[in-house]
Amino acid sequence: MITVHSYPIAVTLCVLTMLCWGSWANTLKMEPRSYSFSLFYWDQAIGYLLLPLAIGLTFGSLGMEGRRLFADLSQASASSYGWALLGGVVFNLANMLFMAALDLAGMAVAYPIAIGLALVEGVLINYIAQPKGEPLLIFTGVGLITMAIVLDSLVYRNCQRATSGSGRLRLGISLALSGGVLMGLFYFLVQKSLSPDFNHLEPGKFGPYAGVIVYCVGSFLSNIVFNTYLMAHPVQGPRVTYADYFRSGTAKYHAIGMLGGFINGVGVTSSFVASSAASPAIAYGLGQCGTMIAAIWGVFVWKETKGASRRTNGMIAAMFVFFLAGLGMLVTSMVQ
Repeated sequence: MITVHSYPIAVTLCVLTMLCWGSWANTLKMEPRSYSFSLFYWDQAIGYLLLPLAIGLTFGSLGMEGRRLFADLSQASASSYGWALLGGVVFNLANMLFMAALDLAGMAVAYPIAIGLALVEGVLINYIAQPKGEPLLIFTGVGLITMAIVLDSLVYRNCQRATSGSGRLRLGISLALSGGVLMGLFYFLVQKSLSPDFNHLEPGKFGPYAGVIVYCVGSFLSNIVFNTYLMAHPVQGPRVTYADYFRSGTAKYHAIGMLGGFINGVGVTSSFVASSAASPAIAYGLGQCGTMIAAIWGVFVWKETKGASRRTNGMIAAMFVFFLAGLGMLVTSMVQ
């Protein structure tokens, strides 16, 4: 398999993760409101499974280091399979709650609350598990990024007061909080199935490509339970059935949803491949900075803060200053 030795290359992959995790949900915005969220989620779940599988069959089967994909899958222990599958189940439930919050309340509120909470929780848990890097820089950087997320939430709240019903917004916030708590756990669970050093793989542990595939299988299989329930008990809109997936979903709708899964799949694979050279805490933390990428989309492309006051615009500017400063600290925390 192809592995990463260089910290700068690992950071580049983490930035790619950040761009993907902050951008893939735009595909939900591209779908017509008549196409049910739960049907869209089936499309993205399919893409989220297929893309890591394709990467595993190529990058995970090339090169002279480590184990090739199928050899890696065949030698892993039952506990490694269990942790990776559990990580997929936890992620899928977290992501469904997050996406439902996004559908109700918009990118600029769902991302800051859910992913912001997941960022702080995930970095803390993963650093305790594998304490690599300068802790002062890591946690100061996370603190600055958290301040940026708080500012983002305040900006959006100011704009939402005049545009959204309070009940809808409260439900969106509740779903975002629940999704954020779970989102902060999945990375740690999958890491327990992976060898700490991808260049010298431990027996019974996965390399990154095999681990991500098993994780994505867990995510997809749990979708049969979670999304079937969501189809029958939607957060908003009418109930839908599996027949509606083929009846109301055009080829274009399905392609848009799968594109979201492809983008998200690139992000998660890049993050885990980079996690050995960059440390799990930094790889996860940089990836979850995607909330600021989402803020850029929400503010400047989807115009979710259109008509904001001068004070609100000043808060937006401060948000990005805090974000860039925190990002810089995370990147330099592993530089000796």
